[in-house]
Amino acid sequence: MGSPPARPASGRGPLSVVRFLGLVLLGAIVGAVAALLSVAFVSAVLALNDLLLISPRSRMMFDHPGLLMATTIAVPALGGLMVGLLHLKIPEQRPHTPADVIAAVQTRRGRLPAGAGGISALSALVSLGSGASVGQYGPLVHLGATLGSQVARLLRLGRSDDNITIACGVAAAIATAFNAPLAGIVFAHEVVLRHYALRAFAPVAAAALVGYVIATNVLDRGALFHVADTAVPLPWEFVAFLAIGGLGALVAGAYMHTILGVTRLAGTLPLPAPMRPALAGALLGLTALWIPDILGIGQETLRFATIAGAFGSTELLLVLVLKIAATGLCLGMGFSGGVFSPALVIGTLFGALCGSLVGQLSGAPQETFVFYAVCGMVAVTSPVIGAPLTSLLIVFELTGSYALTTAALASVTLASPIAAQLFGRSLFDIQLERRGLDLSSGRGRAVLRNTPVAEHLTEDCVILQPQTPVAEAVTTLCRARHGEGYLVDDKGRYLGCVSLADLEAAREAETGPARVGEVATLARPVLHPDTSLWDAMAELQDVTGEALPVVDPDADDAFRGVVYETSITRAYLAHGDELRREEHGTG
Repeated sequence: MGSPPARPASGRGPLSVVRFLGLVLLGAIVGAVAALLSVAFVSAVLALNDLLLISPRSRMMFDHPGLLMATTIAVPALGGLMVGLLHLKIPEQRPHTPADVIAAVQTRRGRLPAGAGGISALSALVSLGSGASVGQYGPLVHLGATLGSQVARLLRLGRSDDNITIACGVAAAIATAFNAPLAGIVFAHEVVLRHYALRAFAPVAAAALVGYVIATNVLDRGALFHVADTAVPLPWEFVAFLAIGGLGALVAGAYMHTILGVTRLAGTLPLPAPMRPALAGALLGLTALWIPDILGIGQETLRFATIAGAFGSTELLLVLVLKIAATGLCLGMGFSGGVFSPALVIGTLFGALCGSLVGQLSGAPQETFVFYAVCGMVAVTSPVIGAPLTSLLIVFELTGSYALTTAALASVTLASPIAAQLFGRSLFDIQLERRGLDLSSGRGRAVLRNTPVAEHLTEDCVILQPQTPVAEAVTTLCRARHGEGYLVDDKGRYLGCVSLADLEAAREAETGPARVGEVATLARPVLHPDTSLWDAMAELQDVTGEALPVVDPDADDAFRGVVYETSITRAYLAHGDELRREEHGTG
C-alpha cells in the first residue's frame, strides 16, 4: 500500500485561500462604505462652516459686521452646549477617539460600540461645524473603525479578523481624507495594528485603494496645500531641517500637554459638564474677533503659511501660540474632534516661522520656504499621532516631490525619537496611560494586563478550617494529591496557606500543634479577582508553590479559590502564541 496523501499544513489549503479572498473582498466593501461616510462627513462640515459663518469665504461675503461679531461668539458657544449635552448619552460621558480604537485592538478586549461611535461622530460634526479648533481626521478614523467593528460583529468574525476590519475602516478614512492610499495603509499598521501582518495587508490595502478612488471621483475639493516646482535646498539647509525636527518635538510636547493640562483643569471647574464646552466656545469666539484664523480646521491658514511672505514673523508666532491655546481649550473642555488637523496647522506655522527667521538671518532667497513649512508640519504632527512614516507618505502623496519628502525625513529623524523620550510615543498613548493602559512595553503586556486572573480561577483545592486536627488535614491533602491547603474560617474568610510538609512535621513532633490553625502559615501573596495575569506573573517570581489564593476584598476577604502556577504559565504562552500567529498572518 502506498503512503497516505500528505495533509496540508495548518492554516493552509484551498479553504484558507477562499477565506483570505473573502476577507480581502470584505476589506474593499468596508473601505467603500467608510469612504462614502467620510465624504458625507467632510461635506457636512464644509456646508455648516459656510452656513454658520465660520469659513473665511462666508465671513468675507457677509455684509453685516455687528451680526457677524455676535455670530462669531454665539455659534461656538451654542455648539459647545449641544456637544456637552450629546456626551451625556455616552457611558463615559466623553467622545470616543482614535485612542479608543487603539485600546480595542491592542488589548483584544472587545469591539467598538456602535451607539457611542455614532454619538461621537455627531458631536464631532457639531464641533467642527460650529468652528471649534479641533480636527476632522480623528473623528473620521474612529467612524471608519466603528464601521469595521460592526461589520465584524454582524458576520460573527473572530478577534483577529475583527482587528483587520477595524484597520480597513481606518485606512479608508485616511486615504479618503488625504487622497493618500499609501498613507492610509501605513497609518492603519503603524498606529492601530502596530504590526505588519501578511494576512492584514491585502484587506487593508484594498480598503485604502477603494477609499482613494471614491475620494478622487466623488470628493472634489482642493489639495491640503499646493506646491509648485520647488528649488533644491542648499546642503547647509538640511542642518536647519534637522534643527526644526528637534524644536518641533518641543512644540509637539507643548501642544499635547496643553490639551492634557486643560483636561485636568476642566475636571476641577464648578460647572456642569455640558457648560464646559459652551464656555470654551464663547472664549474661542471672543478671541476670534481679533484673530479669526484660529476658528475651525484651519486649512486656509495652513495653505497661506506655505507661501513665502503671506504672514509676517510676528503674525506667525501669534497665530501659532493662539492655535495651540485654542485647540487645548476646545479639546480639554469637552469639544469632540481630532488632534491631527490642528497639529498640521500648528506645525506648518512653526515651520514657516523658522523659514522666515532663517531667511532674515541668512539673507537667502525664499525659493525653499515651503521646505521649512513642510518640515515643521511633519516635525510636530509625527510625535503627536505617533506615525512618522505616515507623515512622510502624506507629504509625498500630496506633493509628489521627492526632494520635499527627503527634507521632511531630516526633520522626522529627530522629532519622533526626541518626543518619544521626553513625552511618550503619541498623545493617544499618553491618554491611554492615564486611563490605566500602558502600551509602552508592547502589545503582549497590554493583553496580559487586561486579562483578569478570575478567568483562570478554580475551586479545585483543599480548604481547611482552623480547628481541623493536623492528622486529619494531612490525610485530606494526601488523598487529594495536593501539597498545600488553604485556611478558611466559618465566615468564608481567607486566613492563610499551610503546606503538607509543615503539617507532617507538626504531626511527628511530640509537643507540636494539634490544630491546623496553630501551624505557621506560608508567606504567600494574595490575588484579587481583578488582578491581571501580568501582575500575577510578577508575584510568582518570588513564590515556590503550586497556586496563589484569590480573595475578594469587596466581600470581607472571602476566599474565592486559587489560580495555579501552571494555569498562569499556560495562559501567558497561549496569549503569546496567539499574537505571534496573528502578526505572522496565520492567526
